[in-house]
Amino acid sequence: MKKLGLAGLLIASLALSGCGSTGAGAGTGTTTNKEQKTVKVGIIDTYTGGAATYAKDALDGFKLAATETAEKGGPKIEFVTRDDEFKVDKATNWAKELVMRERVDILAGTINSAGSLAVSQYAKENKIPFIVWGGMSDKITGAAGHRYVFSTLPNTAVIGKAGAVQMSKLPYKKYWLAGSDYEYGHSVVNNFWANLEKMAPGVSKAGESWWRVGETDFTPYINKIRSTKPDALVVGTGGGDMVAFMKAITTTGLAKDIPVWVHTATDLSTLAPLGNEAPEGVMGTNPYFAYYPDTPENKAFVDAFKKAYNREPAAFAIYGYMSGKFLAQAIQKAGSMDKEKIVDALEGLSIDTPVGKATLRKEDHQVMLPMFYGTTAKVGGKMMAKDIVTLPAEQIIPSAAEVLKSREKK
Repeated sequence: MKKLGLAGLLIASLALSGCGSTGAGAGTGTTTNKEQKTVKVGIIDTYTGGAATYAKDALDGFKLAATETAEKGGPKIEFVTRDDEFKVDKATNWAKELVMRERVDILAGTINSAGSLAVSQYAKENKIPFIVWGGMSDKITGAAGHRYVFSTLPNTAVIGKAGAVQMSKLPYKKYWLAGSDYEYGHSVVNNFWANLEKMAPGVSKAGESWWRVGETDFTPYINKIRSTKPDALVVGTGGGDMVAFMKAITTTGLAKDIPVWVHTATDLSTLAPLGNEAPEGVMGTNPYFAYYPDTPENKAFVDAFKKAYNREPAAFAIYGYMSGKFLAQAIQKAGSMDKEKIVDALEGLSIDTPVGKATLRKEDHQVMLPMFYGTTAKVGGKMMAKDIVTLPAEQIIPSAAEVLKSREKK
């Protein structure tokens, strides 16, 4: 009983902070007629600490999709949230509580890749559809993929390949590899390097550096990298470490001496907290910008998001938004709240998004989206990406055959 009491206190605190219980566009949990459907989603994510900004963006995007769906007479989406505090055991415990106590139909989240993998295993064992909008490990839909897990954001295999595609066009030969010492950091860098070696024969590795998650002093690492004088530095870091490392780039002037590539270096969630401390000249890949592409669809999404939350959407906002849209269309396509039929409907499903068509590839349930490459710069007094290049989804995603082969090696 003590455990349930603690959970109750956490649920109450989340509700007070705007991260719990139900939200915009949510249903009542009761179907009022045969045509009206309500789905209950249990969201597990990191709402405290450095990664909370990404989780909040995803949640707000999902809420906007739920609201729009309800306004158009589609399925009603009810949701409850739980804070995993970036801890794997808490993510797993919340998944169990949401399914067994809250009776959710769908699970969603989580920015912690290890947490995503743990929740995914639980979802597999209990046949609960799980939509991942935060964890980027390629294992989620790759080696550990299964029927019940879907990813609505680029994973580390896609991120690494996208970085390699663009960097292979540049004249750099000697690379230093670095990042946060956890699943995401290693996976991004490993995928980048494996692809770059194929695309740019003759490249060499000058060395590697790996820092603990939550590192606050990057000076020793940067000094060591500088002393080796590589042609370029590739970094795999995310969450709270991302902002801290970008700030260190500015403080040390690293990007003035060595070209640096970091995924999401150009993302609003990275640049906004830094303000004037954001470094210029850092290369990065990113799946979404509020200002690009300059299309009516993207403008409409930005306007709706700003009206709802009084800020511009960043990349994680579109991940949550797409998750809500995919789920609503899958329910309509299935014509049922049966979980197996919803899974069948999600497989291969395509939707229109602010950046074009997005498809949940049937073979591995990994979303196919374009990626945008650019360099941080101050434009009109605001930090953003310049010289943006679009990398089509088909060019940057590993083949389905490669992914399925990785599952056979388990």
